Amino acid sequence: MSEDKEMNENTTEEVNNENVTSEENVENNTEETEVIVEPTFEEQYAALNDKYLRLHAEFDNYRRRTNKEKVEIIGNASASVLKDMVPIVDDFERAILNNEKVEESKVLKEGFGLIFNKFMNVLKAKGLQPMDSIGQDFNADVHEAIANVPAPSKKQKGKVIDAIEKGYTLNDKIIRFAKVIVGQ
Repeated sequence: MSEDKEMNENTTEEVNNENVTSEENVENNTEETEVIVEPTFEEQYAALNDKYLRLHAEFDNYRRRTNKEKVEIIGNASASVLKDMVPIVDDFERAILNNEKVEESKVLKEGFGLIFNKFMNVLKAKGLQPMDSIGQDFNADVHEAIANVPAPSKKQKGKVIDAIEKGYTLNDKIIRFAKVIVGQ
């Protein structure tokens, strides 16, 4: 019996030790665990409102910056075209000064023809193309009919007989419709 008594005492001590250890663990866990407090609705609202205001301000700045860049790009594109046309203006000035003394019309015609060709080459290099309308079928998407006249032959019915003003395209987009006379 004494052995049984000793075993019971040892078992009781072990159980007591385990209880003490688990109580210490519980106490230590409560000390280490922080209390998580959920934000109130007012705090959540303030945080979301702040986030919204920042996002709105950021978008507004982006919009202003892109508008400014667009204006700069358009301004620079115009500068490029004008820079290429300045030599043509110089040619016209020289032609006017030299033509004061010239009495032959053939020389004048030749000079103006050269300047015109130079001018058209600059415009073509920038993407401008004249439309060839005479003899083509009338197309309301490309032509603007100014007048209808009786067609000289049956082949010319519904076709463009004459162009009052040429039409132009810029990079395959119509920038001026051709004003034409159509045969009926």
